[in-house]
Amino acid sequence: MGAMGKMSTIAGCIGVVGLALMAGTIHAANHTNQIPSGIQRNMTVKVRLLDENGVMGAAVAQPKVVKTDAEWRRLLTPAQYQIARGKGTERAFCGAFYDHKKPGIYLCVCCQLPLFSAETKFDSGTGWPSFFAPIAAENVTNHPDLSLGMRRVEILCTRCDGHLGHVFEDGPPPTGLRYCLNSESLVFQEKKSAAKK
Repeated sequence: MGAMGKMSTIAGCIGVVGLALMAGTIHAANHTNQIPSGIQRNMTVKVRLLDENGVMGAAVAQPKVVKTDAEWRRLLTPAQYQIARGKGTERAFCGAFYDHKKPGIYLCVCCQLPLFSAETKFDSGTGWPSFFAPIAAENVTNHPDLSLGMRRVEILCTRCDGHLGHVFEDGPPPTGLRYCLNSESLVFQEKKSAAKK
């Protein structure tokens, strides 16, 4: 990419962050201390967790993470809130993880549920972090998305309903799926080195 292309990408990223901050400022006056309708604090979901050795366990019942809009705003940065709670999308080639290659696990920024492994990450050429499978099917929920005049499948964190991105049927083998994610919806946990003997 030439110098002009890099400058355009940087300017585009700054513009998106600015819009996210502006949206957060405008929406701040409307934030609520109420739980979203249809959600109860005592709900449970079945998810799979990693043990202390990084091994995926069996599905277990976990309390659904439910917070008010005001609570989410206190926990997340404005950009994280705009994407993970407001169903936004970051600009292509701007997120922290689109070209990230370290071994490890990508967790939900809202509740730290393990979602994707670096082992299933691939370069889709789209500018967003892309994976061909979640770390556990139970940890990601598919939801029909008819917004923007398109028919898509939104992916959410099962434990907290955080917006992650969308899944498309144009990925590589073995699944043929492309889980296209927003970096702002994720935190990365680097794989621990094996203990030296």
